[in-house]
Amino acid sequence: MPAVCRKARLEDVEPLYQMIQGYAEKGIMLPRSRAVLEKQIGEFVVAEAEGKVIGCGSLCQLGNDLVEIRSLGISEGYKGQGIGSMLVDSLLEEAKRREIPKVMALTYEVSFFMKNGFAVVEKEIFPEKVWTDCIHCKKQHACDEIAVLKVLN
Repeated sequence: MPAVCRKARLEDVEPLYQMIQGYAEKGIMLPRSRAVLEKQIGEFVVAEAEGKVIGCGSLCQLGNDLVEIRSLGISEGYKGQGIGSMLVDSLLEEAKRREIPKVMALTYEVSFFMKNGFAVVEKEIFPEKVWTDCIHCKKQHACDEIAVLKVLN
C-alpha cells in the first residue's frame, strides 16, 4: 500500500515525538516536547503507510510572507521512495493556500531541497528565523546548516 499524506491529528503526537527525538539525538533536528507537538499539531502533516506514521513535516510562520519547513523526517526503511518530496509538496500547497510566497528551511540535505525547487541562500536574510529559534539553539554561533528558499508563484 503506498504512503499517503494527511494533516496530523492528536493521536499522531507519540509517533511524531519518537521520530523527531530520533533525529534530535543525532543532532540533525531540534527536539520537540510532546506538549509542544500537541500545541502545534495543526502545523504538521504526516505520511502514513500500512496504518503507521512513517514521515512528518511542519510549517512555522516566521513573518507575513515567510514560512519555514521544519521537523521534516522519514522513518528508516522508507527513505528514497519520494515520501519526503510528497511531504514538501503538501507543505508548499499549505503555504500557497495561506498566500505566503516564501518558504525556507535550514537543512543538511541541500540536494533534496534543490531537487524540490529550492535554492541555496544566505541564512542572514532570515532575521525572523534567527530571533525565533536560533537564539535557543546550542549551535547558534557555529551553525552548519544550509539555508534554502523557494519563492512560490
